[in-house]
Amino acid sequence: MCRFVYYQGLPIRMAQLITEPKHSLIHQSVHARERREPLNGDGFGVSWYVDARERPGLFRSITPAWSSQNLQEISRVVESPRILAHIRAATQGTGVSEANCHPFRMGDLTFMHNGDLGGFPRYRRRLLEGLSDEAFAAVRGTTDSEHFLALLWDASRELPLADALEAALIRVIELWEASGTDDHIYLNCVVTDGRDAVACRFTTDDPEHADTLYLHQGQRYEAEGDVARLVPCPEGQSSVLLSSEPLTPPDEWTPVAVGDLLVISTDQRIATRRLLES
Repeated sequence: MCRFVYYQGLPIRMAQLITEPKHSLIHQSVHARERREPLNGDGFGVSWYVDARERPGLFRSITPAWSSQNLQEISRVVESPRILAHIRAATQGTGVSEANCHPFRMGDLTFMHNGDLGGFPRYRRRLLEGLSDEAFAAVRGTTDSEHFLALLWDASRELPLADALEAALIRVIELWEASGTDDHIYLNCVVTDGRDAVACRFTTDDPEHADTLYLHQGQRYEAEGDVARLVPCPEGQSSVLLSSEPLTPPDEWTPVAVGDLLVISTDQRIATRRLLES
């Protein structure tokens, strides 16, 4: 499975998340600690916001993150208060192409996913049939992740972002159950409209088989050279980080509970609720 990191707080250089620290995302592309296969070499992507009112920047490539000089150069100079970064280990049966690299943008949403919608080829056609014309036309690649975003984007036109994510998940579960597949759904994801952000950790499998996802909030994230740290800070200067693997000592991070949905506001406050229990 893939690895990702989401950052929200005071502006930082992307390199402080992606390339410089000892267990940065680029390090996880070669030495992921919490998945059976340590390599994530099927491309990468990064999206960053300068202003919530503007469309975010997006840079994706099929080059492995560890060998991309362009990623090193962009990360060194670009600063942002909201960053989504992803390294990909392609799901079996999906192609390695730029269109299949995360994050994905659709309308005012930016989305990334770690996991797998089990048995997706069995119900992809039915999922597409239920999309609006606009969402259908926006799907460029073949990943289950981008198709899920299309469902989410349609739902977000009528519902708050958290409710839209849950509605998209309910629809996928309906299709998944009707398909008769034995494969499970694994959905660790983050989506943002540049103002609020929503994340979840979910699986239809036994909870102990869920992909890892960790949260840190309440302190400011800093990185200098290869050392990343979380430091106490005045109110209003704290960071929120969601990461497949901790970027600093593990005891500074909290595992997101399987089945939890997190709603992150623009002031870094987090509200948590259980998925599929309303």
